[in-house]
Amino acid sequence: MKRNSVTMTVALETVWDQFSAQLRSFIRARVADEDAVEDILQDVFVRIHAKVGTLQDLGKLESWLYQITRNVIIDYYRSRRPTEQLPETLGSSEDVYEEDLVTRLAPDVREMVEALPEPYREALVLTSYEGLSQKELAKRLGLSYSGAKSRVQRARERVKDMLMTCCHFEFDRRGTVIDYYDHCCCCATESHPG
Repeated sequence: MKRNSVTMTVALETVWDQFSAQLRSFIRARVADEDAVEDILQDVFVRIHAKVGTLQDLGKLESWLYQITRNVIIDYYRSRRPTEQLPETLGSSEDVYEEDLVTRLAPDVREMVEALPEPYREALVLTSYEGLSQKELAKRLGLSYSGAKSRVQRARERVKDMLMTCCHFEFDRRGTVIDYYDHCCCCATESHPG
């Protein structure tokens, strides 16, 4: 029993090391108060520790972490004044299917990012996965701010082109993806019938 708890502690420390910067950035984009961002991040990892036994598929770890984070952010806004509105960036129950699409595509998108040429891959990983702002990216890479923005934008365009090549997307009238299916074997192993 003691051995399992030591293993679990090591695993949770690894999760913290690997995902804390990404989750902090995710929270910061949805919560303006920097002190609250840190409190929410701590609450996320308390919940992860409490619920780690419910995760049955390690392949879904990242989407599981983001779902817990969304729930903690929602709880944060619920605990505040009743007149304060949830920001639209959190989404609603209507967005659950869209989030499911994102969850299904996330591993494929990560593979596409990893396949980018080095300067684009580095720019996208540092900003989208490790939480650096584009200004921080510019400073780290010794680029101008506009150069960093351009590199991130080009990387995103390349990933978008790869996605559009391997998948067919269906959009609603607002331009939101409502479904997709892969039309070649390079993406989304699990097709969803339209």
